[in-house]
Amino acid sequence: MTMQKPKIYLLRNGRNLTLSNWKVPLSDLDYGVEEEKAIQRVLQRQWLSMGPEVKVFEEEFSSFLGVKHAIAVSSGTAALQLAYLALGLGKEDEVIQPALNFVAAANTAIAVGVRPIFADIISLDEPTLDITDVEHRITQQTKAIVVMHYGGYPCRMADLRALCERHDLAVIEDACHAVGARYLDSQARFPHGHRVGQLGDIACFSFFSNKNLATGEGGLITTDQDDLAKRVRLLRSHGMTTLTWERHKGHARSYDVVLHGFNYRFDEIRAALGRTQLQKLESNNHRRQEIVNAYYSQLDSLSNWIIPFRHFSGDSAYHLMPIVAPDQRTRERVVQDLKLAGIQTSLHYPCITNFTAFGHLEASGVEKSKAFSQRVITLPLYPTMTLDQVNYVCSNLLSSSRISLLEDSNDA
Repeated sequence: MTMQKPKIYLLRNGRNLTLSNWKVPLSDLDYGVEEEKAIQRVLQRQWLSMGPEVKVFEEEFSSFLGVKHAIAVSSGTAALQLAYLALGLGKEDEVIQPALNFVAAANTAIAVGVRPIFADIISLDEPTLDITDVEHRITQQTKAIVVMHYGGYPCRMADLRALCERHDLAVIEDACHAVGARYLDSQARFPHGHRVGQLGDIACFSFFSNKNLATGEGGLITTDQDDLAKRVRLLRSHGMTTLTWERHKGHARSYDVVLHGFNYRFDEIRAALGRTQLQKLESNNHRRQEIVNAYYSQLDSLSNWIIPFRHFSGDSAYHLMPIVAPDQRTRERVVQDLKLAGIQTSLHYPCITNFTAFGHLEASGVEKSKAFSQRVITLPLYPTMTLDQVNYVCSNLLSSSRISLLEDSNDA
């Protein structure tokens, strides 16, 4: 079986640096000549802060999603914080959000004075927000719900939107896993399909290095509401009414500061990379789907394992390839065996309620999220992954699983 060689980079002193010794890394970038040309374009212009590349990237992203406003920011975390603030959330307010998520949504809630209320997932094979559990947690202090499209698979948005309308709650999409995904609902609300990022009041994206659209760091906020967009743009850059590029081009001579904002600006190099990555996004997401289907065909024979979203019928971004072991001990054995075989895995995610920093918050009733976190393994998935690599991962996982099952039988 032919495996890809580790990537080699040349350092200034002439020594070679092996970026990764994994035979199959967890993720990898689809970067090439196009990205090099994009960076060179910025360097030749000699303008590095927010300027024409950012403006065009926002316009192209807005057009791609079909939303009115797309506002680039410095990270997905910054996007979440600005979303809370743009909605006017603060002290005494509660925001219901998944216990199973990256910690950014919870951390930024605390940062703006909001109390995060953690809700459980539907099941181990559909680890997105459980609407029944969400409804039980709504109080008079609840002002918004954060929905997180785990692994690139959209939540049950029609039901969640209906719930939020009944209780007059804002909907914040944590779409960091799901750029390019489309939510399909044949019944009523979204009969023709809407892209993730236009399903709530405001949505947040991340362009971290392992994301489907990767710029290293960076994020973006989308909304169709003019007032939210205006507030986000002000908050992004110190509450200033005009930006440096506008003054440089002679469109303004000075500025006012109309609210207390931040420096969450996006830079020109990342915007240029983002434009190039956006052009590749649909084809790369389709390639991810092909790889996920290859995984399915080989792993369906696993006994007592769960493959989340195995029967998902919508349009995913296929960001993650999660698989749930029969128990925590089996998970640990298999992860170690895969590591010894040069296969990198991960855990998406530890349950937030188990973190020390959130120990002071009420954390009852999220048992499915905790069980998922104890048993899930994230397998390698990226658009440049080969079928030989998929076969290598699956053969090692199946072998390790059989050995674990045999050992468990002997112990019994």
